[in-house]
Amino acid sequence: MKEENKETSKNKWSRIFKKKGFLPALYLTLAAVLVSGVVWFQSGDDQATEEEAVEDDRMVERGSDHPDEDAEPVMGSDEVIEMPVANADETEIVTKFYDYDAEEEEQVDSLILYNNRYYQSTGLGIAHPEGESFDVIASLSGTVSEVKEDPLLGNVIVLDHADDVVTYYASLGEMDVQAGDDIEQGDVIGTAGKNLYGQDNGTHVHFELRKDGQEVNPETYFDQPVASLDDISEDVMEETETDEGEEPVEEEEPEPSAQEDEADEAPDLMDDFSGIDTPEEEPGAGEEETDSEDTEEEANPEEDLVDSEDEDDEVEEE
Repeated sequence: MKEENKETSKNKWSRIFKKKGFLPALYLTLAAVLVSGVVWFQSGDDQATEEEAVEDDRMVERGSDHPDEDAEPVMGSDEVIEMPVANADETEIVTKFYDYDAEEEEQVDSLILYNNRYYQSTGLGIAHPEGESFDVIASLSGTVSEVKEDPLLGNVIVLDHADDVVTYYASLGEMDVQAGDDIEQGDVIGTAGKNLYGQDNGTHVHFELRKDGQEVNPETYFDQPVASLDDISEDVMEETETDEGEEPVEEEEPEPSAQEDEADEAPDLMDDFSGIDTPEEEPGAGEEETDSEDTEEEANPEEDLVDSEDEDDEVEEE
């Protein structure tokens, strides 16, 4: 019985294989399975790639957990501008930034006396109340672009920051950095010292804050984010566009008054006199006139004699 069943099953499969549409159908089925497998595999790779891209974007937004030690520090736009001193409560501002819109008293406190002349301060003079020296720190993270000894300003350190922001430190005593050093906010870069330009302030540090090459009042931006300095560039751009857009106004010449007309029409007396030639006196002319007068007096002696004779006749008649 078993042998008969085996022969029957074999006959069935042989009949199925011998049918005309079996092999094409089998090929189509296998191809469909293969295509489905390839599509499923690719979709899995695309999904994994998308997940990796999203993860990379998140890492860029929040920053890498393992930054490169050799990478240069980048000043974030949310970094707050600090005073360039370690202990702000132990120091005071002795010279203010000169502001044209400030009151007169503040403008007087913003003048620097040097060589018997007053100069407008372009930064802040910070000193200790008792004249002691103190540590000077970086107001912002950045890179040291210049370190020099100036005979007038003293020791000077300049830091470059992102977005064309520069901090300037002068009148330093010791300098603890070199050009090219990467500095973090709050790092000590030197100590307060003296200079000739601000010698009346004694031991102090002169601090300047610049945006796009323009000095700004540091007091206005202390404890403010660096992004607040962008308003300065916008204001400058607006003023520049306004100046360029304004057409030059031609000044009208005032109409001459009646007196000016008369003055213009009146002849110049000097011109009139300049055309007159002064006659030259002939030599001896005055002497000839004098001689003629004397001659006339001498030529009439008879008149005097007649008068005297008439007087004598009147006396005899009496």
